[in-house]
Formats: sequence, structure tokens, C-alpha cells
Amino acid sequence: MRSATRTARQGASSDATIALLNWYDRHRRVLAWRAEPGAPADPYVVWLSEIMLQQTTVAAVTPYFNSFLRRWPNVTALAAAPLEAVLQQWAGLGYYSRARNLHACAKAISTEHGGVFPQTEAELRALPGIGPYTAAAIAAIAFNRRSVAVDGNITRVIARLYALEERLPALRARVKEKAAQLQSAERPGDFLQALMDLGATICTPRGPKCGVCPFGDDCLGRAAPENWPRKAAKRVRPQRRGAAFFLRRNGAVLLRTRPLNGLLGGMAELPGTSWTEDYDVERALHEAPFIADYEKLSVCVAHVFTHFTLALDIFVAEVTEDAPAGSRWVKEADLETEALPSVMRKVVAAVRSCGW
Repeated sequence: MRSATRTARQGASSDATIALLNWYDRHRRVLAWRAEPGAPADPYVVWLSEIMLQQTTVAAVTPYFNSFLRRWPNVTALAAAPLEAVLQQWAGLGYYSRARNLHACAKAISTEHGGVFPQTEAELRALPGIGPYTAAAIAAIAFNRRSVAVDGNITRVIARLYALEERLPALRARVKEKAAQLQSAERPGDFLQALMDLGATICTPRGPKCGVCPFGDDCLGRAAPENWPRKAAKRVRPQRRGAAFFLRRNGAVLLRTRPLNGLLGGMAELPGTSWTEDYDVERALHEAPFIADYEKLSVCVAHVFTHFTLALDIFVAEVTEDAPAGSRWVKEADLETEALPSVMRKVVAAVRSCGW
């Protein structure tokens, strides 16, 4: 009886897999990094896109991906680039440790692997910035190995398909288990991309289009898809505050570079105070680079990081001094070419909005 039941389940999984791949062949998304049907995938292109897509939307990533690929068409070219250039090209995409790891990984592949990507999950995970998800995605999509990557879209599809009751983080293990049972032996890369596309276009967080889903009535969560995945308790982010100093001298603005280790490592920034929960605006000027006639702008910049929210007061001043150690004067017209993270670009925009 158990054997017959297991065989029936395997048959059902096979039917579901075939239905999913048939749907994918008709409705696959055209993406800048996706190989044409039947064409082999370029591991460099797959890797670059997967790193960029971490916690970032397809729409936001596409122009950055195209720019990176034009400037550095292969992993050897990227490895030879200065880190500062990579950070400048990445500026605005966020989660800047990805850019530093991207460069470190390119150098490792170039020097330790002769410019050739390793093919197994274990070898890929040994490279800088490549975790379990990215290693599995590259192995499956670039090398057609039976690896299972679990992202947000795949989690949602599988949680609904099987009406999984677990909540994150335990849910990821169950999703991986169920997806592995479904995975195609012949087309593991297409299977993975099909699940991603299904989650992005049909099995969406709100208003899923269940009537055109290839899984049809086999989906156990179809009657109430919004109930899955089970919601985890919302995390409250602590709020930090600080100040940024916009200092101008003869049409140039003072910038400094953040330490390589830590938040926004290696990026350019306007000088500022520490970002703390007990920030005191009355003492902000004690951390200013110069003694000057500062004006505090009426606007305040808000920014959300992964682990905290930030609110920045802005102080502006005209000065005549040379740049202090670790800082430099940059022509204001050249700020767009600097590796400024989004929060600093918000500060610059706020200063300009005040007509200063």
C-alpha cells in the first residue's frame, strides 16, 4: 500500500512538473540575463544577475545589469577593475556589501579558478558573497544541475501548492524539500526559473491569478491563497538619528570614504555624526569637520536600512579650509559620478531642493 501511494505521489509530481514546464515554455519572461530557449546560459551572466537580484526588484536591477555587462563583459574584466570603479557603478542599487563581494568573487575566480566558474554548489559556496541560494541558482541555471534554490517567489508558490503550515525560517527547509520532489531531472535550470516566473507573474502576493495557474486544482492553497505563506511576526526596526554636513568651498563639496568593513563599506559620504538612538541635535556640531557658520535646513532625510531606520538632520555651510585627513573636495557637478549610497544622494537632493 505504501509503495502504491508513493508511486501515485511521484506520478502526480511528474504531472505537475510537466505542466509547469509547459507553461514556462509558453510564458517565460524575457529578461536581460536569461538565455534564449535552448541556448546555454553564461555562468558569469547568471552569477552577476543573481547577486544583483538579492533583495532588489527586476525593474531596479535591469539598467544596472546592462551597464555592468557593457563595462565588464566577463569575470576577468571585472576582476581587473578597481574596487572604487565597481562601487561607483553600483551606487544607488543598495546593499553595498554585495558590490564588494562581487569584486572579491571575480578576483577569486580569476586567480584561483583560471577565470572559469566552478560548477558544484560546494565549490560555488566557497567563493566570496555566494551563499546557499545563489550557489544553487548558479548550479541549476548555468550548469543544469539538480540544485534547489529557494527565494521569495519560490517560497510563496510551494507554500501555497502544499498549504505548508510552517513559518519562516523553518518554512525554507520544507519548501526546499517539496521543490526537490518536483524538480525536473532533464531541465532543472528551466524548472527553477519557471517557479520564479510563476511567483512573479501568476502566484503573486496579492490577487494571484489562480485561474491560469498550471498547477490548477492540485494547489492545496487555491481556495484561500492569501493565507500562505503563514505570516511571521513583524519585526520592529529601531530608529537611529544623526546629522550630515554639506560643506561647500568654491563650488566643491567635502566627501570622505567609509571604512571598507561595516555598513556601506567603501562608499563615499558627506561628513556626519554617528548614527545613534540617543543622538542629540544640540551636540551635532561637535562632530562637524570645521568650525563654521552652519545653517540647519528645515528638511530631514529618512532612510530605511535592513536592521534600522535612519533620520538625518542636514547642516550646510560655506568654508575656506583645506580638506581634513581622510576627506577630499569634489566638484559639485561631479557628485553624480561618485560612489554615493542612496541615503547620501537623498541628502544632496534635499540640499538642492532648499535652493542652497
